[in-house]
Amino acid sequence: MASTSLGPSILVSRFFSSPREFQDSGSYKVLGHRICVSSRLVVRVHCESRIQEKELRRCSRFLERSSSLRSSEWKAVPDIWRSSTDKYGDKVAVVDPYHDPPSTLTYKQLEQEILDFVEGLRAVGVKADEKIALFADNSCRWLVADQGIMATGAVNVVRGSRSSVEELLQIYCHSESVGLVVDNTEFFNRIAETFSYKAPLRFVILLWGDKSSLVTPGRQTPVYTYNEIKNLGHERRVKFAGSNEAGKYEYEFIDPDDTATIMYSSGTTGNPKGVMLTHQNLLHQIRNLSDFVPAEAGERFLSMLPSWHAYERACEYFIFTCGVEQKYTSIRFLKDDLKRYQPHYLISVPLVYETLYSGIQKQISASSATRKFLALTLIKVSLAYTEMRRIYEGLCLTKNQKPPMYIVALVDWLWARVAAFVLWPMHMLAEKLVHQKIRSSIGISKAGVSGGGSLPMHIDKFFEAIGVNVQNGYGLTETSPVVSARRLSCNILGSVGHPIKDTEFKIVDQETGTNLPPGSKGIVKVRGPPVMKGYYKNPLATKQVIDEQGWLNTGDMGWIAPHHSTGRSRSCGGVIVLEGRAKDTIVLSTGENVEPLEIEEAAMRSSLIQQIVVIGQDQRRLGAIIIPNKEAAEGVAKHKISPVDPDVNELSKETLTSMVYEELRKWTSECSFQVGPVLIVDEPFTIDNGFMTPTMKIRRDKVVDQYKDEIDRLYK
Repeated sequence: MASTSLGPSILVSRFFSSPREFQDSGSYKVLGHRICVSSRLVVRVHCESRIQEKELRRCSRFLERSSSLRSSEWKAVPDIWRSSTDKYGDKVAVVDPYHDPPSTLTYKQLEQEILDFVEGLRAVGVKADEKIALFADNSCRWLVADQGIMATGAVNVVRGSRSSVEELLQIYCHSESVGLVVDNTEFFNRIAETFSYKAPLRFVILLWGDKSSLVTPGRQTPVYTYNEIKNLGHERRVKFAGSNEAGKYEYEFIDPDDTATIMYSSGTTGNPKGVMLTHQNLLHQIRNLSDFVPAEAGERFLSMLPSWHAYERACEYFIFTCGVEQKYTSIRFLKDDLKRYQPHYLISVPLVYETLYSGIQKQISASSATRKFLALTLIKVSLAYTEMRRIYEGLCLTKNQKPPMYIVALVDWLWARVAAFVLWPMHMLAEKLVHQKIRSSIGISKAGVSGGGSLPMHIDKFFEAIGVNVQNGYGLTETSPVVSARRLSCNILGSVGHPIKDTEFKIVDQETGTNLPPGSKGIVKVRGPPVMKGYYKNPLATKQVIDEQGWLNTGDMGWIAPHHSTGRSRSCGGVIVLEGRAKDTIVLSTGENVEPLEIEEAAMRSSLIQQIVVIGQDQRRLGAIIIPNKEAAEGVAKHKISPVDPDVNELSKETLTSMVYEELRKWTSECSFQVGPVLIVDEPFTIDNGFMTPTMKIRRDKVVDQYKDEIDRLYK
């Protein structure tokens, strides 16, 4: 009898030609009976009939087993594709126009691509529980690779192509990945030499491009194109269908508590940590996001965020269960695609809505004096009208735990009703002359969904005034990510909405950890199905953020709106309001605590300020590092400084600093703290230079470190 040493995912039944002693421990199948073999026992087995070897495969319960199912039966993320194909088979699922070749796939075609890719991965040796690094940006092939890796029972480790080589290598090695799936040949050439010598590469898969332009590092690693993997898988599937080859496998279904992916949090401070999300974590998002985004079959979504980011990723999985059509775009093509594609929904981060707002303001400013005056006046009227409407509908936030007296609330309601009635005709005129044109240029017909950062209040109010629904949500990579969001039926400005189903929130005192009542500000803690399995190979860090009762410390400051039965806040009870990060708090030498976010959001309303970071830790007063909008500043200078000399284009540093400081004081005058010295710098904070995370949040620590000497001189 041939003896076999068993790996962790292999179950073998052998035929035995003659009696032989078995010294290996393991589990074997003989004629349908399982024999457990201990290394301490000697077992003799004799059988004359030949039994085919069976290899254990982990798989998606429904994707590969040709069974239809209800959403309640999903056990793994890839299970969703069989349901979606049954319901929406011939509907377009994805449109990817900017890759070569451009791709359009129906739900049936997308499912077949995933199935082929799954089998292709198995053909090159991918096993269950192995880690496969997926370093690529959003595209239809990213989605296929992501789902293909998950469906084998392996774990994908995701990151974007814009990360540094050092960061990617750290993630690859720390996660113990064995193979690499990359965006394209250009990206692979950038990392090839480093990875060739420092990373254990079993294989490399190119999602886009061919192998003709690859560099050839010293150590040779098998490289496959996307089509080669897909064709290899398709051939194996055809072979299985026409023979008994499939019979040599024994199937084990993916467990909901199995790790589906490891996502290294981008983080605005410190090194990234590997967040382990299970299939159950992600399925909770898929099943419950419909409470916030009532997507319907055939509706159009525009995707521009990195698909590997938890926010975009969970939303994509969800919308594909609704039969929507998703088009991939990027910042470069966003403006044109919004007009051309006219999406029902745009899922993005606050910076995108700020960019849209700035573009609208710029367009209005470029109009004739009469048009500009008319547009700005009518927008102000609409802002006042929507303010009154929020009051009489009870959608105004308050921290006060005690509701107002009934008579006071009634007078307040009547006053708001009358004011709104008076403003309504002008608001409707604004709707006809201004708002419809703006909405047409934006193109979002149902809602913009914002997440991944704080949405400035003036942006929130502006889009409400012009009739564009913006739903703000909240979550972390550690929570899969969405834990709360605003509903269209209860879209309370300034909040991040109500908790997602089965998820609990509590607010605790930052110093003592005691629970705080509604309306009190403290550390936000979350518990429920979205909370991660833990940080990969980092139990200490896991223990620091998740306590024994399962509460995750988000590190965010916030409060829960009190429940009122009367007054302008009667519809706000239970919504979550965020007020910055605990670790972003600046402590002045006077002992005062300052939340920089309030000041930064106010300052960003100025057209002259492109980016800002408020500083002042351990100083007597606050300061700021500012990236000015030079184009806007030069435009203002032409009118204010030298209106008769059109050749005044170049501003001196002193003049620019003076103009920016004046704007800063103007827009932050109502903030609790005022900014003192200002440092003007030329280089914008971007992802490429490392000053922004991939989700476009400024890395405060890196900015402060970069300009440490200048900051020291600023305070002297």
